[in-house]
Amino acid sequence: MKEIRNIIKTYDQIDWTKEQAALATVVTVEESAYRRIGARMLVKSSGVWIGGISGGCLEGDALKRANVAIFKKEPSIVVYDTMDDDDHQVGVGLGCNGRIEVLFTPIDPSDKNNPIERLKTIQQKRTPSIFYQVIGLENKDIQKMGLFANEDNLDVFVNTLSISKDELIEKTALVHERKKSKVFDFETKTGQPITVLIEFIRPELKLIIVGDNYDVNAFAGISNELGWELNVVGSHRKISKSIFSLAKQVLTYEEAKNLVVDEYTAVVLMSHDYKWDMEMLQLFLGQNPPYMGMLGPKKRMLKMQQELQDNQVDINLENLNFFFSPIGLDIGAESPEEIALSIAAEIIAYFRNRTGAFLKFRLGTIHERT
Repeated sequence: MKEIRNIIKTYDQIDWTKEQAALATVVTVEESAYRRIGARMLVKSSGVWIGGISGGCLEGDALKRANVAIFKKEPSIVVYDTMDDDDHQVGVGLGCNGRIEVLFTPIDPSDKNNPIERLKTIQQKRTPSIFYQVIGLENKDIQKMGLFANEDNLDVFVNTLSISKDELIEKTALVHERKKSKVFDFETKTGQPITVLIEFIRPELKLIIVGDNYDVNAFAGISNELGWELNVVGSHRKISKSIFSLAKQVLTYEEAKNLVVDEYTAVVLMSHDYKWDMEMLQLFLGQNPPYMGMLGPKKRMLKMQQELQDNQVDINLENLNFFFSPIGLDIGAESPEEIALSIAAEIIAYFRNRTGAFLKFRLGTIHERT
């Protein structure tokens, strides 16, 4: 979501009387590649770009391809293939042998349904979004190549393409279930094949940090780099001034009850104060957060567990699969920055259903096939 926000910001700043722009989008990936389906790069005719479709090796060629799309006023698909590991191929440096297809779409600012205008509609959503984009046509109908839509204008999309809405909805349900983008083949009502990318976009992660000591600063910095929505609970007198500029909300402990937890929320207790951690633990557990972690040794958590039992609170912290204490991956973290990194990595691993282990020991590919 951070990349999308940056693209939208750049798009809104373009002086269209002096410049034009095109959007490059990774639409298919085979074998290995640095970026995944949905990676985007906005290219201005001046040569300035924001976002990225690779680790840096393709962006130079993408500038040329984007300007061709701008000049011709029509979209195109470009294949970058290093499956044969040929040093003379464009795209060496994809990460390892791989093949990606990139769609280059000229942007018409007067079209309120252009891809970036549609992306604007999801910025504040707290639920996943689905987008549809045509990435393959046998009859090479340029007007339909790159056609972009979301669930709000699905009827226009299926009518324009003359494909089955029921079939598209069926495939969309699969994407929702897997929580991953996927490419599907359809047939028009006249029997023409058409390929559509159904893209799954998560809302940005909502991070609630409970704490007001200096180690919150390190975590806030990392969450800002990751593009997470930061909310901090603590004593305003103790919280660093920099936190107020980074956080969406800075609330007192008494105001914490106003925070709403959803399925993309991570709650981190790091107040270093047993009383406040205990109180906030019970407060947020009442909202069934998808992830919650608490700083400190295991014996601290066990002490809380015992106190809860003594007070007849029917919660077993050790048996909660979403509760982590001690919090963070085991990387030997010592400094506030390293601890923040280990916590952030654990949160990402948890929401992506990964273990956080060394990749060298992973069997199979790094990313699941789409």
